[in-house]
Amino acid sequence: MLALALGGLGSATLSAQVDYRQANLVSDIPGLARHTDANLVNPWGISSGPTTPFWVSDADAGVSTLYNTEGQRIPLVVSIPKPGGGSAAPTGQVFNSSTAFNGNRFLFATEDGTIAGWRGALGTTAETLVDHTGDGASYKGLAIGATGGNDYLYAANFTQGRIDVVPATGAPALPGTFTDPTLPAGYAPFNIQNVGGSLFVSYAKVNEEGDEEEAGAGLGFVNRFDLNGNLVGRFASNGVLNAPWAVTMAPESFGPFGGDILVGNFGDGTINAFDPVTGDLLGTLKDSDGNPLVIEGLWGLQFGNGGLGGKTNTLYFAAGIDDETHGLFGSITPVPEPSTYAAFAALGLVACVAWRRRRQAHAAADSAADV
Repeated sequence: MLALALGGLGSATLSAQVDYRQANLVSDIPGLARHTDANLVNPWGISSGPTTPFWVSDADAGVSTLYNTEGQRIPLVVSIPKPGGGSAAPTGQVFNSSTAFNGNRFLFATEDGTIAGWRGALGTTAETLVDHTGDGASYKGLAIGATGGNDYLYAANFTQGRIDVVPATGAPALPGTFTDPTLPAGYAPFNIQNVGGSLFVSYAKVNEEGDEEEAGAGLGFVNRFDLNGNLVGRFASNGVLNAPWAVTMAPESFGPFGGDILVGNFGDGTINAFDPVTGDLLGTLKDSDGNPLVIEGLWGLQFGNGGLGGKTNTLYFAAGIDDETHGLFGSITPVPEPSTYAAFAALGLVACVAWRRRRQAHAAADSAADV
């Protein structure tokens, strides 16, 4: 009977729902989050080193700001310059652990068509490494990777509809071209991210003017490429995609979607989970009411590094709220529903009662033996 009771409770525990809770850590709007930072305006990409704080690209402020796990601001603010003067609009960014790209530790793509880098010796202003401002390029995302013993940067050139590859000094050109012959006309690379050694390229529909994404249900694709630029295959198409931008892999500790690929939609602010092998849709992150968790203007998604840059089982996000005129940086954590806790409590009670009964039975048996 005890086994049956425990088995039943185990099933109830496994089947219990898990919801995801959003916490607002930083915003430029006073009172919206735990901390206020006027520079956090339309934040896009997030990156961190193995132990560093979060670095966030503030597109409309032209800087990158730093925050710790609790959202407290680190004093360093790095300006991202625009060739010819003024500030560029940083979008995607990556941490660089190698000595390539002038040894810059953090690298930034910009909507202006530049790639900038920062290392400690530069102080509070990054340096420009790549300048395509006069060519009509607009970089919406950035990835970094190493193949064949060489380092490369990969930039999502949205306005020109391609992935631009920047090899480190002395590195040969890649054999692949990041092309997909089956991709419908009117879509362009919106972002590129290195997830576990694969390059995931998210595509958004281009608006009539040719410079911005068009939001709408089913408007989006995600492809997987290798580090040489060869197409591995289509990962996700249409369906729940809506101007998808962020792609990341959840750790096993992230509730029911642990180990899955998460894709964040800029278009509708939802986060959807996909099987990492097949690309099958597994579900959408939902709040405590069972509704899809929606973060307006959702851009970057990143799990913590276990150091100053967040907890490893927590998903951190950046969003350009209020039509990209303001900003929000926050966290998302899986939380078991009360029924889960109730099941655990009941399980403990049953085990305790059983233990006491067994103690009493043993005591009675010992007494009988003494007689």
